Amino acid sequence: MTQSPGSEGVYGVIPARYASSRFPGKPLAPIDGKPMILWVVERASQASSLKQVIVATDHDEIKAVVERAGYTAVMTSPDHPSGSDRVWEVVQALPDAQIIVNIQGDEPMVDPVHLDDLVAALQDDNRDDDMVTLATPITDPRELDDPNVVKVVVSQNGLALYFSRAPIPYCRNQEASKSTPYYRHIGLYGYKKSALQAFVNALPSPLEQTESLEQLRALELGLKIRVIEADTVGVGIDTPADLARLKTALKQ
Repeated sequence: MTQSPGSEGVYGVIPARYASSRFPGKPLAPIDGKPMILWVVERASQASSLKQVIVATDHDEIKAVVERAGYTAVMTSPDHPSGSDRVWEVVQALPDAQIIVNIQGDEPMVDPVHLDDLVAALQDDNRDDDMVTLATPITDPRELDDPNVVKVVVSQNGLALYFSRAPIPYCRNQEASKSTPYYRHIGLYGYKKSALQAFVNALPSPLEQTESLEQLRALELGLKIRVIEADTVGVGIDTPADLARLKTALKQ
Protein backbone atom coordinates (compact mmCIF):
# COMPACT_ATOMS: atom_id res chain seq x y z
CA MET A 1 0.00 0.00 0.00
CA THR A 2 1.32 3.44 -0.86
CA GLN A 3 2.13 5.54 2.17
CA SER A 4 -0.20 8.50 2.60
CA PRO A 5 0.81 12.03 3.62
CA GLY A 6 0.76 12.37 7.38
CA SER A 7 0.68 8.61 7.92
CA GLU A 8 4.22 8.22 9.25
CA GLY A 9 4.15 6.14 12.42
CA VAL A 10 0.46 5.26 12.07
CA TYR A 11 -0.46 1.59 11.76
CA GLY A 12 -3.66 -0.41 11.55
CA VAL A 13 -3.45 -3.86 13.12
CA ILE A 14 -6.13 -6.51 12.69
CA PRO A 15 -6.03 -9.32 15.28
CA ALA A 16 -7.37 -12.50 13.65
CA ARG A 17 -7.58 -15.58 15.85
CA TYR A 18 -8.59 -18.87 14.25
CA ALA A 19 -10.20 -20.48 17.29
CA SER A 20 -13.61 -19.25 18.39
CA SER A 21 -16.07 -21.03 20.65
CA ARG A 22 -19.05 -19.75 18.67
CA PHE A 23 -17.49 -19.69 15.18
CA PRO A 24 -14.26 -21.68 14.64
CA GLY A 25 -12.26 -20.53 11.63
CA LYS A 26 -14.26 -17.30 11.40
CA PRO A 27 -11.57 -15.18 9.61
CA LEU A 28 -11.57 -17.66 6.73
CA ALA A 29 -15.36 -17.84 6.35
CA PRO A 30 -16.26 -16.91 2.76
CA ILE A 31 -18.37 -13.88 1.87
CA ASP A 32 -19.18 -13.83 -1.84
CA GLY A 33 -16.26 -16.18 -2.40
CA LYS A 34 -13.72 -14.10 -0.47
CA PRO A 35 -12.51 -14.88 3.07
CA MET A 36 -13.84 -12.48 5.70
CA ILE A 37 -10.36 -11.37 6.73
CA LEU A 38 -9.72 -10.04 3.22
CA TRP A 39 -12.87 -7.94 3.37
CA VAL A 40 -11.52 -6.33 6.52
CA VAL A 41 -8.00 -5.82 5.16
CA GLU A 42 -9.18 -4.34 1.87
CA ARG A 43 -11.54 -1.85 3.50
CA ALA A 44 -9.02 -0.89 6.20
CA SER A 45 -6.39 -0.30 3.52
CA GLN A 46 -8.62 2.40 2.03
CA ALA A 47 -8.01 4.58 5.11
CA SER A 48 -5.70 7.38 3.98
CA SER A 49 -4.16 7.89 7.44
CA LEU A 50 -2.61 4.44 7.84
CA LYS A 51 0.98 3.82 6.80
CA GLN A 52 0.35 0.08 6.76
CA VAL A 53 -2.32 -2.45 7.66
CA ILE A 54 -1.06 -5.63 9.31
CA VAL A 55 -2.97 -8.80 10.18
CA ALA A 56 -1.84 -10.33 13.49
CA THR A 57 -2.79 -13.99 13.51
CA ASP A 58 -2.05 -17.32 15.18
CA HIS A 59 -2.87 -19.50 12.19
CA ASP A 60 -0.79 -20.41 9.13
CA GLU A 61 -3.73 -20.48 6.71
CA ILE A 62 -4.93 -17.00 7.69
CA LYS A 63 -1.41 -15.69 7.15
CA ALA A 64 -1.17 -17.43 3.78
CA VAL A 65 -4.54 -16.08 2.58
CA VAL A 66 -3.60 -12.52 3.49
CA GLU A 67 -0.17 -12.72 1.89
CA ARG A 68 -1.49 -14.31 -1.33
CA ALA A 69 -3.73 -11.27 -1.68
CA GLY A 70 -0.70 -8.98 -1.43
CA TYR A 71 -1.14 -7.77 2.15
CA THR A 72 0.98 -8.17 5.28
CA ALA A 73 0.40 -10.74 8.01
CA VAL A 74 2.47 -11.57 11.08
CA MET A 75 2.36 -14.75 13.13
CA THR A 76 1.77 -14.09 16.84
CA SER A 77 1.59 -16.25 19.94
CA PRO A 78 -1.47 -18.52 20.25
CA ASP A 79 -1.52 -17.84 23.99
CA HIS A 80 -2.58 -14.19 23.96
CA PRO A 81 -5.61 -13.56 26.23
CA SER A 82 -7.00 -10.78 24.03
CA GLY A 83 -6.77 -9.08 20.67
CA SER A 84 -5.06 -6.10 22.29
CA ASP A 85 -2.19 -8.34 23.41
CA ARG A 86 -1.90 -9.72 19.89
CA VAL A 87 -1.76 -6.17 18.51
CA TRP A 88 0.93 -5.20 21.01
CA GLU A 89 3.17 -8.10 19.94
CA VAL A 90 3.14 -6.72 16.41
CA VAL A 91 3.64 -3.11 17.51
CA GLN A 92 6.78 -3.96 19.48
CA ALA A 93 8.47 -4.82 16.18
CA LEU A 94 7.56 -1.42 14.66
CA PRO A 95 10.11 1.08 16.01
CA ASP A 96 8.46 4.09 14.34
CA ALA A 97 4.94 3.29 15.60
CA GLN A 98 3.28 6.22 17.34
CA ILE A 99 -0.43 5.65 16.78
CA ILE A 100 -2.09 2.24 16.46
CA VAL A 101 -5.62 1.50 15.31
CA ASN A 102 -6.99 -1.83 16.54
CA ILE A 103 -9.34 -3.04 13.80
CA GLN A 104 -11.72 -5.90 14.56
CA GLY A 105 -11.09 -8.89 12.31
CA ASP A 106 -14.78 -9.82 12.31
CA GLU A 107 -16.11 -6.50 10.94
CA PRO A 108 -16.04 -7.05 7.17
CA MET A 109 -17.86 -3.77 6.50
CA VAL A 110 -15.54 -1.58 8.56
CA ASP A 111 -15.68 2.04 7.36
CA PRO A 112 -12.24 3.45 6.44
CA VAL A 113 -13.53 6.94 7.25
CA HIS A 114 -13.98 5.86 10.86
CA LEU A 115 -10.36 4.75 10.99
CA ASP A 116 -9.21 8.12 9.67
CA ASP A 117 -11.38 9.87 12.27
CA LEU A 118 -9.68 7.96 15.09
CA VAL A 119 -6.23 8.87 13.83
CA ALA A 120 -7.11 12.54 13.31
CA ALA A 121 -8.34 12.79 16.89
CA LEU A 122 -5.10 11.38 18.28
CA GLN A 123 -3.03 13.68 16.07
CA ASP A 124 -4.81 16.77 17.43
CA ASP A 125 -2.10 18.77 19.20
CA ASN A 126 -4.70 20.58 21.29
CA ARG A 127 -5.59 17.38 23.17
CA ASP A 128 -3.71 14.90 25.31
CA ASP A 129 -5.97 11.89 24.79
CA ASP A 130 -4.53 8.41 25.27
CA MET A 131 -7.16 6.52 23.28
CA VAL A 132 -10.04 7.22 20.92
CA THR A 133 -13.11 5.15 20.16
CA LEU A 134 -16.51 5.50 18.50
CA ALA A 135 -20.14 5.58 19.57
CA THR A 136 -23.46 6.10 17.86
CA PRO A 137 -26.84 7.21 19.26
CA ILE A 138 -29.20 4.42 20.30
CA THR A 139 -32.52 4.78 18.52
CA ASP A 140 -34.00 1.33 19.22
CA PRO A 141 -35.24 1.11 22.86
CA ARG A 142 -34.69 -2.67 22.82
CA GLU A 143 -30.94 -2.10 22.61
CA LEU A 144 -30.90 -0.38 26.01
CA ASP A 145 -31.66 -3.62 27.84
CA ASP A 146 -29.55 -5.82 25.56
CA PRO A 147 -26.31 -6.73 27.38
CA ASN A 148 -24.64 -7.44 24.05
CA VAL A 149 -25.04 -3.76 23.15
CA VAL A 150 -22.40 -1.89 25.16
CA LYS A 151 -23.39 1.56 26.30
CA VAL A 152 -21.09 4.51 27.00
CA VAL A 153 -21.60 7.71 28.96
CA VAL A 154 -19.59 10.68 27.72
CA SER A 155 -18.51 13.85 29.52
CA GLN A 156 -19.21 17.34 28.22
CA ASN A 157 -15.67 17.52 26.87
CA GLY A 158 -16.08 14.30 24.92
CA LEU A 159 -14.29 11.81 27.16
CA ALA A 160 -15.66 8.43 28.20
CA LEU A 161 -16.94 8.37 31.78
CA TYR A 162 -18.06 4.74 31.86
CA PHE A 163 -18.91 1.76 29.65
CA SER A 164 -21.54 -0.79 30.64
CA ARG A 165 -23.74 -3.59 29.42
CA ALA A 166 -26.49 -2.06 31.54
CA PRO A 167 -28.73 0.79 30.30
CA ILE A 168 -26.78 3.86 31.39
CA PRO A 169 -27.42 6.57 32.39
CA TYR A 170 -30.32 5.38 34.52
CA CYS A 171 -33.17 7.87 34.27
CA ARG A 172 -35.05 8.16 37.53
CA ASN A 173 -36.98 11.13 36.14
CA GLN A 174 -39.10 9.83 33.26
CA GLU A 175 -39.60 13.31 31.85
CA ALA A 176 -35.85 13.87 31.69
CA SER A 177 -35.41 10.52 29.97
CA LYS A 178 -37.11 11.89 26.86
CA SER A 179 -34.15 14.20 26.22
CA THR A 180 -31.36 12.01 27.59
CA PRO A 181 -28.96 10.75 24.91
CA TYR A 182 -27.96 7.10 24.97
CA TYR A 183 -24.92 5.91 23.06
CA ARG A 184 -23.90 2.52 21.75
CA HIS A 185 -20.17 1.86 21.86
CA ILE A 186 -18.50 0.76 18.63
CA GLY A 187 -15.48 -1.43 19.30
CA LEU A 188 -12.84 0.32 17.21
CA TYR A 189 -9.89 1.83 19.08
CA GLY A 190 -7.03 4.15 18.33
CA TYR A 191 -4.15 4.19 20.83
CA LYS A 192 -1.04 6.18 21.41
CA LYS A 193 1.73 3.63 21.68
CA SER A 194 2.40 4.43 25.35
CA ALA A 195 -1.27 3.91 26.20
CA LEU A 196 -1.42 0.52 24.49
CA GLN A 197 1.70 -0.54 26.33
CA ALA A 198 0.28 0.54 29.69
CA PHE A 199 -2.97 -1.26 28.92
CA VAL A 200 -1.49 -4.65 28.00
CA ASN A 201 1.04 -4.54 30.85
CA ALA A 202 -1.71 -4.10 33.45
CA LEU A 203 -3.67 -6.96 34.98
CA PRO A 204 -7.40 -7.23 34.23
CA SER A 205 -9.13 -4.73 36.50
CA PRO A 206 -12.06 -5.34 38.88
CA LEU A 207 -14.58 -3.41 36.77
CA GLU A 208 -13.33 -5.10 33.61
CA GLN A 209 -13.88 -8.51 35.17
CA THR A 210 -17.30 -7.53 36.51
CA GLU A 211 -18.70 -6.33 33.18
CA SER A 212 -16.41 -8.36 30.91
CA LEU A 213 -15.39 -5.16 29.09
CA GLU A 214 -11.70 -4.58 28.38
CA GLN A 215 -12.04 -0.83 27.99
CA LEU A 216 -12.89 -0.47 31.67
CA ARG A 217 -9.28 -1.45 32.44
CA ALA A 218 -8.16 1.65 30.56
CA LEU A 219 -10.49 3.87 32.57
CA GLU A 220 -9.35 2.32 35.85
CA LEU A 221 -5.75 3.03 34.80
CA GLY A 222 -6.70 6.68 34.37
CA LEU A 223 -6.29 6.70 30.58
CA LYS A 224 -8.26 9.35 28.71
CA ILE A 225 -10.58 7.84 26.09
CA ARG A 226 -12.09 10.30 23.63
CA VAL A 227 -15.42 9.26 22.12
CA ILE A 228 -16.28 10.33 18.57
CA GLU A 229 -19.85 10.11 17.38
CA ALA A 230 -20.29 7.98 14.26
CA ASP A 231 -23.32 7.88 11.99
CA THR A 232 -23.18 4.14 11.28
CA VAL A 233 -22.60 0.91 13.17
CA GLY A 234 -20.37 -1.80 11.74
CA VAL A 235 -21.62 -5.34 11.20
CA GLY A 236 -19.89 -7.60 13.71
CA ILE A 237 -19.81 -11.32 12.88
CA ASP A 238 -19.90 -13.40 16.06
CA THR A 239 -21.80 -16.46 14.85
CA PRO A 240 -22.63 -18.26 11.58
CA ALA A 241 -26.12 -16.75 11.87
CA ASP A 242 -24.60 -13.24 11.82
CA LEU A 243 -22.71 -14.15 8.66
CA ALA A 244 -25.86 -15.47 7.02
CA ARG A 245 -27.66 -12.19 7.77
CA LEU A 246 -24.81 -10.18 6.25
CA LYS A 247 -24.82 -12.30 3.08
CA THR A 248 -28.55 -11.74 2.75
CA ALA A 249 -28.12 -7.99 3.22
CA LEU A 250 -25.39 -7.82 0.57
CA LYS A 251 -27.71 -9.42 -1.98
CA GLN A 252 -30.40 -6.82 -1.47
